[in-house]
Amino acid sequence: MRKQKILILSWRGPGHPNAGGAELSTHEHAKAWVKAGHSVTLFTSYFRGGKREEFIDGVKIIRKGYGVFGVQIAAFIWYIFGKHMKFNLVVDQFHGIPFFTPLYVRIKKLAFIHEVAKEVWWFNPWPVPFNLIPAVIGTLFERFIFTILYRKIPFMTVSESTKKELVKWGIPKGNITIIHNGASVINVKVQKENRNTAIYLGVLTKDKGIEDVIKVFDLINRRDSSWQFWIVGKGNPGYLNCLNRKIRKFNLGSKIRFWGFVDQKKKFELLARAHILINPSIREGWGLVNIEANSVGTPVVAYNVPGCKDSVKNGFSGLLSEGGNIGALVSNTIKLVCSKREYNRIQKNAISWGKRFSWLKATEESLKLLESF
Repeated sequence: MRKQKILILSWRGPGHPNAGGAELSTHEHAKAWVKAGHSVTLFTSYFRGGKREEFIDGVKIIRKGYGVFGVQIAAFIWYIFGKHMKFNLVVDQFHGIPFFTPLYVRIKKLAFIHEVAKEVWWFNPWPVPFNLIPAVIGTLFERFIFTILYRKIPFMTVSESTKKELVKWGIPKGNITIIHNGASVINVKVQKENRNTAIYLGVLTKDKGIEDVIKVFDLINRRDSSWQFWIVGKGNPGYLNCLNRKIRKFNLGSKIRFWGFVDQKKKFELLARAHILINPSIREGWGLVNIEANSVGTPVVAYNVPGCKDSVKNGFSGLLSEGGNIGALVSNTIKLVCSKREYNRIQKNAISWGKRFSWLKATEESLKLLESF
């Protein structure tokens, strides 16, 4: 295979305090491409305390610009006027807003997308009433970005749900390749907690459903006060204060433990100790945390929404509820955990389901995709 000089444009990269599953996925593919002999440069946003340039796992990281649009503008200026090697493939990663590479990149391009944003635009963190700006503009113009600019660009995505939505928005089905995310599992030898334990793991934002989680915890606690609840992840300090006020309102201060951000080993330990993962995200590209939980024997209860309905096999590795139906989440959680026979069946299935997904398999598929360029 001809060795490629690849440029990846991504709004967040390794080390960014708000990096999530999409950024992890990008880096897993990038470092595998480097290992296969390709040259990979990742252009991403700068964050306070980060290095402007560095190599991580053989991937050259360049950080310029900030946040929304800042990094897109910085990427355009650097690509057109900056000093850099001559690339022969540019990977344009979408996260709500792409890098608009069809307007100025004249070499081969690959669009990499986890999810279309759609209703997520309305859950942006901008203060009222300014939050209406990205909500309205994003909702009105997102689909036209795909239809007008990216119709002839090949896409790599992570789920059937995202592929179907791309097709609805005018991307030819034959231009889309699905490569499921893998999971970097750390084996831990721990027992389940003696008390029924429900865990939430993820970024603490509205679109990830953290407020629904607190309501679920409250309703479970009203039915059975012997449960304990864990929240694992990081969030904006101001928003954390808001969440804590809700928790005090429900008198859950002694029942919910905030673990904050934890390292990989601790993450898998907590997932393995918990009995159930609750994932009420309104939309995912794939839902990597669902596979991570399954891999250590923890079933998942989630909304039946794009991404989660791909990574959670309903009735097999967990249970799905109608999106936004908090009562159904509560019922499914209690029903599953409190039925030993059913729990053991789904727990066994969850482990086998989780084993189907690995970064080795995912990166082998993405390398095959590169061969087509």
